[in-house]
Amino acid sequence: MNRLQRLTLNGFKSIKAIDIELHPLNILIGANGAGKSNLISFFKMLNEMMAGRFQIYIGTSGSAQSLLHFGPKITPHIEAKLEFEVDNGVDTYHMRLFHAAGDTLIFAEETLSFLQTGWPSPRTDELGAGHKETQIIKAAEEGKQTAKTLRYLLNRCRVYHFHDTSSTAAVRQSSYIGNNRWLMSDAGNVAALLLRFREENGGAAYQRIIGTIRLIAPFFDDFVLEPDASNHVILNWREMESDQVFGPHQFSDGTLRAICLATLLLQPENELPELIVVDEPELGLHPYALNVVADLLSKTALHTQILISTQSSSFLDNFDPEDIIAVNREGKESQFKRLNPTELDAWLDEYSLGEVWEKNIIGGGPH
Repeated sequence: MNRLQRLTLNGFKSIKAIDIELHPLNILIGANGAGKSNLISFFKMLNEMMAGRFQIYIGTSGSAQSLLHFGPKITPHIEAKLEFEVDNGVDTYHMRLFHAAGDTLIFAEETLSFLQTGWPSPRTDELGAGHKETQIIKAAEEGKQTAKTLRYLLNRCRVYHFHDTSSTAAVRQSSYIGNNRWLMSDAGNVAALLLRFREENGGAAYQRIIGTIRLIAPFFDDFVLEPDASNHVILNWREMESDQVFGPHQFSDGTLRAICLATLLLQPENELPELIVVDEPELGLHPYALNVVADLLSKTALHTQILISTQSSSFLDNFDPEDIIAVNREGKESQFKRLNPTELDAWLDEYSLGEVWEKNIIGGGPH
């Protein structure tokens, strides 16, 4: 399994500096404004960068001054290094982004390297400076192997955000059946993806998803996925012991989010992203559903890497201390610290992990 084993990030939003090792399962905890969502938004920036939309992302994020730690006068550049453990070594992506005229960011440096296991030094590719969009796409298309590998890895670090379940949300609308290669970040194509899962490999992934949804929503029987004349499909469904067909607007917000999470985490193993990033997956879920989702996250982490944030102490009870990264706001910067299980042994003899967090023993709290 490929894994993002280390992330170094300087000068991004509230993150003045971070150098942290990542595990298969990583749970961010912290008070509002501590910086959890800022780390997640860094991966969102990577998603947009790898899609060739970096300058659009900067513009829609409030320009460069909103991305630089306390603005360009304090922090003139953002620097990041991502080290991926692969089968035969370590692939590393390094970039420095400088503030430029028009309140934007340009690449001051972009470097790719591969250190093969057993070799004394890495093979390095310099992608130049002064460009507004990443050059890794061009380098990969030119056939450079390190660029091809890192483009794949970076493109498969995917951020998902299922908070919008309003009546106009994409997940409640119809989607084109051909838009089914992978789950979109807002699950707007979940109906098309479920339709494909139902038809492929004997429907094994589809049945796993259906079974999990029934655990969370016992009234749910099955989806009614029938493409219309324009080859669009909508998330219609049936209740148990009823032939009446309901539409996606008749799902509660919590049930709809649970459907999105189940589809994301129970898709075929060979289709999972390399890194799944989700901000507050517990939002709107019943306590029992929280336990189901936590179990899914732990099992999925056996096959791919996961990074999530949470503000739920009961949700936290489902995980081990070594999975937890406490985020604290120290002065003007976010600090990230992974818990040390041995330091908590005495506390965990009497209290659950969530209770220890509520007592502000491990940090990541509002006090």
